[in-house]
Amino acid sequence: MWTRSFTLYFAARTISLLGDAMMPVASALSIGKVYGIAGVGYVLALWTASAVLVMLFGGVVADRIGARRLMIGADVVRVITQGVVAVAFLDGAPPYALLLVMAFLSGMAAGVFEPGVNGMVTLVAEDPQRANATLKIAEAVTHLAGPALAGVLIVVAGPVFVYTVDAATFLVSGVCLLLVRVTVPRPEPSDVLSDLRRGWEEFKARSWMWSVILVWVFWGVLVVGPYVPLSSQVIGADYGWVMAALGLGTVLGGLVAIRLRPRRPLAAGAVALSGYVAVPLTVALGLPLPLLMAGHLLGGCAWAFWSVMWSTSVQTQVAPDVLNRVNAYQVAGSVAGMAVGQALAGPVAALVEPRAFMLGSALVAVGVVAALLLIKPVRRLGREPQEAGGQSRSTPVGGIQPRQSSSPSPPARVTSR
Repeated sequence: MWTRSFTLYFAARTISLLGDAMMPVASALSIGKVYGIAGVGYVLALWTASAVLVMLFGGVVADRIGARRLMIGADVVRVITQGVVAVAFLDGAPPYALLLVMAFLSGMAAGVFEPGVNGMVTLVAEDPQRANATLKIAEAVTHLAGPALAGVLIVVAGPVFVYTVDAATFLVSGVCLLLVRVTVPRPEPSDVLSDLRRGWEEFKARSWMWSVILVWVFWGVLVVGPYVPLSSQVIGADYGWVMAALGLGTVLGGLVAIRLRPRRPLAAGAVALSGYVAVPLTVALGLPLPLLMAGHLLGGCAWAFWSVMWSTSVQTQVAPDVLNRVNAYQVAGSVAGMAVGQALAGPVAALVEPRAFMLGSALVAVGVVAALLLIKPVRRLGREPQEAGGQSRSTPVGGIQPRQSSSPSPPARVTSR
């Protein structure tokens, strides 16, 4: 798996994810100190909304010119936006309008970057599940180190240095992607609307995919979206350590996903996702720090395994020539609810005690897991690639035969993404 292209892609994703992992803590502590919960929530919501706004077109462009080129351009934009925010914090309290504008531009860059993330994996690795799990471990390590590092740097060096480091991570990511060499088939000439329509038809034809996205809207609005603004206020100074525990759990979940290959990946992932209930529940109950960290450790493990199962299913069940477009639809649907949840964090905090809302989030998480397991196409989706109509394909997506050593292991009863 560790070819030159995958190694460079792994390095690009890891350094970029480290910067991403630092930002929630840095934003919550630096922006929240000046503009409060609502200020953090609106900045995060605008970032997410702008990403969703351009994501579908990002998928079209990625299928036309190649995901790598588009991702490099997005990294360049984010070097600039994060650098501007770093300079703005030199005065101590940057104008809120500037923070919103930079969040909007950075979100747009993320929106055109994200559709290519999944598509690149199949170009640089022969075993998508192993590659996804390895990348998830890297993400977990960054979530382990990033929040703690951001918390320390905010105290020691201030937000200027943290945002400068974040800009540097996007610079390194762009350089690594520039060095990756992949072959992308040249698409047939078509117009943007036809490309969007083709992506929508492919997305709509897979009931297991769109049904998960519908359920995921509730997850975004009521569980993940409000989590950072509200939990950071409830937990306080220990927030960085709790996020580090979440990252460590993600490492463990990724390690499990490397070895465990369930026959029904999405069903196994949904069962494991039930462990994420511990994340909002421990915050709602106001448990001591060791129990908070234990709950987030379990939640991180559950989330990582589900993520690997989902990403691998998308990559192996969708043809390469439309993968970026289909991925754009599923990612846009996934994060649309998150933007609403982030925007609601401020008003909700004024009406409902944050711990009470976190308890509601835990109940919603239980409902999401139950809904996923009740959807027959999700329960029954297997590892063998299928056409949109449900018929099996004889070879994996892209025609790449898996290595002999990566054949599926006997199915396990309990797994997670």
